[in-house]
Amino acid sequence: MTDLFNFTASDFSAISLSLKVAIWSSVIALPFAIAIGWFLARNHFRGKALLEGVIHLPLVLPPVVTGYLLLIILGTNGLIGKWLYELTGIRIAFSFYAALLASVVVSFPLITRSIRLAIELVDVKYEEAARTLGASRLKTFLSVTLPMASPGIISGFVLGFARSLGEFGATITFAGNIEGETQTLPLAVFSYMQVPGQDTATFRLVMVSVLLSLLAMIVAEFLNRRAIKRSKR
Repeated sequence: MTDLFNFTASDFSAISLSLKVAIWSSVIALPFAIAIGWFLARNHFRGKALLEGVIHLPLVLPPVVTGYLLLIILGTNGLIGKWLYELTGIRIAFSFYAALLASVVVSFPLITRSIRLAIELVDVKYEEAARTLGASRLKTFLSVTLPMASPGIISGFVLGFARSLGEFGATITFAGNIEGETQTLPLAVFSYMQVPGQDTATFRLVMVSVLLSLLAMIVAEFLNRRAIKRSKR
């Protein structure tokens, strides 16, 4: 039983890296998701369905395929990665930044979808009223649309965080399973599962994953309720 709490340095490294990747990927994706979510919610144009399909593609693609496509584009011999490496010496694939980028790509559709739905639910009459009072489009967005859509934005952020926390396929394909650099919690669980007799260590990290995900959902629900109460005042 005591072995269940006997965390190793490798375990702490995987937990720390997972939290770091999940937080940063959600923070990086959020402003872009808000901009694109608003654009999709408030505009109708030819080709919108195609654009939505491309944005949401990582939701339905097998994560390994997403990772492979990232490798083709940003790998050292990839379409952009080769040019980037030759020009600046920057190598993205199989590094921390690859793990971060993989998480951003797979979590972005979830965040965008949640925000777009939240903005669609904001009555445009409030925005029109603000515009007739002289507010600019930006001020209307910041002072009317954004606060009223905040529950959906919070939900999207937490969904993106939870998705990043559980990301596996794209990360192992594009970033590899390098201990201390790209080995996140799911990859560490996978590594333990490959070694006979590591059941306790595997279960230990599985429980940490479950607790972190559950905590994220509880915090999201709490913040969501606060935002809804504030919007009703």
